[in-house]
Amino acid sequence: MSMTVKLRNGTEVPALGMGTWNMGDNAARRSEELESLRTGIELGLRVIDTAEMYGNGRSENVVGEAISGIRDKVFLVTKVLPSNGSRKGVAQACRNSLNRLKTDHIDLYLLHWRGAVPLAETIEAFEKLRDEGLIGSWGVSNFDVKDMQELDNTVGGDQCVTNQILYSLDHRGVEFDLLADDQRRNIATMAYSPIGQGGVLLRNEVLASIAQKHKTSLGGATPAQIALTWVLRQPDLIAIPKASSVKHLRENIAAREIKLSDEDLAALDQAFPPPKHHVSLEMI
Repeated sequence: MSMTVKLRNGTEVPALGMGTWNMGDNAARRSEELESLRTGIELGLRVIDTAEMYGNGRSENVVGEAISGIRDKVFLVTKVLPSNGSRKGVAQACRNSLNRLKTDHIDLYLLHWRGAVPLAETIEAFEKLRDEGLIGSWGVSNFDVKDMQELDNTVGGDQCVTNQILYSLDHRGVEFDLLADDQRRNIATMAYSPIGQGGVLLRNEVLASIAQKHKTSLGGATPAQIALTWVLRQPDLIAIPKASSVKHLRENIAAREIKLSDEDLAALDQAFPPPKHHVSLEMI
């Protein structure tokens, strides 16, 4: 398991980061969310992923507060909605995000998913932001194989550094082609929701039985840690699970101590079969 991932522009980031989907939606949890993000940064999880869509900017507000005074320790990722993918829309959306994040630059700016605006126009807008120093690099999110091929054939498309996609034990379709395709293009994969949503995945009996066989510095392993370790086994991949409490954050970090055996991997393949044909990219 690699502890870091080097982007095609030479930037090296931790393979484990922090997602912020739904953060900021509940005012009563704000202090806990801030503590989790700050603790994660202190423990080396420098990649923080957010988006203008998350809570209509509330997530970016939480992140902005969390990184206040420690901005230089963070590799900050946010996303622009496809409806704002035009030259003018990208420029304004980026500045709005910068205001909410209380910073003067975004390290990695992503197009959240494909929209009606031509890719060439969005790329041009991204490149202008980079020239202005408002972003360090750019990428895409929720792009399938054909989308990536179109991107590759678009002027400036070779500047894309990441593709953020849904990838977990119960969403393995990307293993058939997309993961390898992005690797071939030297585009790092960012895996969102790597331990599933709503807890359905984590109630799986096979995951539970494998967890019982492993230990970490925190004690016995959990199904969530096994699921995260399984995702992190992939090369050139950054996993960004959400951890809205310090307890879950520390469990995510400890998952890096686990080494799954061939027997474990075979059992997981049986419980969550890998794809045998192309599967359209899933989104949540």
